[in-house]
Amino acid sequence: MELLIVTGMSGSGKSVAINALEDLGFYCVDNLPPQFILSFAKLSIGTKGKEDRLALVVDARSKNVFTDLYEEIRMLDENKIRYKLLFLDASDDTLLNRYKETRRKHPMMGSDITSLDAAIDKERSSFETIRSRADYILDTTYLSSSNLKKEVIKLFQLEGTHSMQIKTVSFGYKYGIPNDADLVFDLRYLPNPYYVPELREKTGENDEVFNYVMETGLAQTLFVKLMDLIEYLVPLYIEEGKSQLVIAYGCTGGKHRSVSFARKTAEFLTGKNCSVVTQHRDIDRI
Repeated sequence: MELLIVTGMSGSGKSVAINALEDLGFYCVDNLPPQFILSFAKLSIGTKGKEDRLALVVDARSKNVFTDLYEEIRMLDENKIRYKLLFLDASDDTLLNRYKETRRKHPMMGSDITSLDAAIDKERSSFETIRSRADYILDTTYLSSSNLKKEVIKLFQLEGTHSMQIKTVSFGYKYGIPNDADLVFDLRYLPNPYYVPELREKTGENDEVFNYVMETGLAQTLFVKLMDLIEYLVPLYIEEGKSQLVIAYGCTGGKHRSVSFARKTAEFLTGKNCSVVTQHRDIDRI
């Protein structure tokens, strides 16, 4: 099991970081009371079918976080449980501006600390010992949310894995365009297997229909041009920090032409070492 403890200054971007870690396959627990870290880690290690990558977010929202977190880290060491500590930080001015923009109450503020400046000072001084133990420190002062996500991905992406998943979807226009589609391509001008009696009741999952659709000159030319476009766009989407790209192909009923193109696209992108899943949304509709 890979255990990552995520902590840091309030307003430094822990929510963005945890979203990026979830995209990388971490099982994430936000706002975990620090005194549960050791128990949670032991439970995960001893559970059949456990998560391989676990990220626990601990911060000043928890009471006694500073003393309890340090004690739990010491207990992890005593129990020889391997872990990494990610600390997110930002300048005081940046944290102050972020809290002013969101108008949220700083977790350190209370009856004895009434100003935002004092709350940030108190939190920073209290975190000094824990920060010194961090394996990774990310200064988010000049990072946008998308750039912070990229930095987290660089740190924790496993070799050979992908920061973005590509989903190829087939659908029928008579049932509407998928709401989550990023790229939509209309295939209704291609020859329709529906009008071939021996193919009508089959789908693009059957080789007879697939070959009928893909072996026409029009489909072959279109496919080459679409793959050129998609190969050009994928790195740009990854650079922008997108975690999933949905490519949707539509035909009239969502059974023949769109299924064939979604299938062929998935085969092509898998051959390019992309992480691909396929959904034929309307293939079973009557």
